[in-house]
Amino acid sequence: MKILKKIFKVIIILIVIGLAGFVGMIIYALISDYTPEEKSTISVNESPTVVNDTSELTLMTWNIGYCGLDRDMDFFYDGGTKVFTPKEKCIENQAAVENFLMLNDSIDFLFIQEIDKASKRSYRINQYDSLAGKLESMKGFFAKNYDVFFVPLPPASPMGQVLSGLSTFSKGQPSVSIRYSFPGEYGFPKQLFMLDRCFLVNRYPLTNGRELIIINTHNEAFDKGNIRKAQMAYLREFILSEYNKNNYIITGGDWNQTPPAFRPAFASNVPDTANLAIPEDFLPSGWKWLFDNTNPSEREVVKAYDASVTPTTIYDFFSYITEY
Repeated sequence: MKILKKIFKVIIILIVIGLAGFVGMIIYALISDYTPEEKSTISVNESPTVVNDTSELTLMTWNIGYCGLDRDMDFFYDGGTKVFTPKEKCIENQAAVENFLMLNDSIDFLFIQEIDKASKRSYRINQYDSLAGKLESMKGFFAKNYDVFFVPLPPASPMGQVLSGLSTFSKGQPSVSIRYSFPGEYGFPKQLFMLDRCFLVNRYPLTNGRELIIINTHNEAFDKGNIRKAQMAYLREFILSEYNKNNYIITGGDWNQTPPAFRPAFASNVPDTANLAIPEDFLPSGWKWLFDNTNPSEREVVKAYDASVTPTTIYDFFSYITEY
């Protein structure tokens, strides 16, 4: 009987310790929660680069997946089982990303999403500083969208600390670079451990007196309803406010949705592609949507990549208007 009482006490103590640890984690998460302003200035320059309004510009957008979502990976958030790619593979992936971008450093604007600064998932390598050091001919701007001291999921192998964001690299110097917070949050306590999504705006004066507005966006991935809609409505309002000023606007990045009226010219088996398409009337007539219809940019990560069966689609593209 005494043995049973001791076992019962040990169980109670373990439960109390577990609950205390959980409550303590929530309290610390509340205290340290990253709560950015709706509008945060990243950089201001009094001698910006003036862009010729007849220039032909080159752009690239790439969600590098913190160099941890290579072809052999699946991901637990998307229905897979894995959390981390091996460190050697992460370093190899980062070197490959940097080498590719260095070979293509003649482009005018480079949009990067999911680039880490200090995260357990990428072995605390400062990927942004490393890439910025390689792209010597470009100016880099970073907007944080994920800053959590400890992500407790999955319980068996927690993702841990995450400090990540999106970045825009450009040949020219903008007059200002500003981070805009997207609206919409998950409920408590989930929101404490999720991304605080945003888009990054760089403004460049044009020779015709207008401005070139460069928008790098990374939209919601895991919500299929109200958060996604609220973000798109907010982005649309911002774009149209600049459109009404007769500015030239280019928006690109990882939209986590397909372009309007998207019809892939490749085998695509993503079941919800139609439900995640941007509406055809999202922007007024005259706007153009730019993407490579023959090559997917997104793949399902429930399992490792297999070219013959893995569902693919396009979530990475640009919209723009330069004529009125």
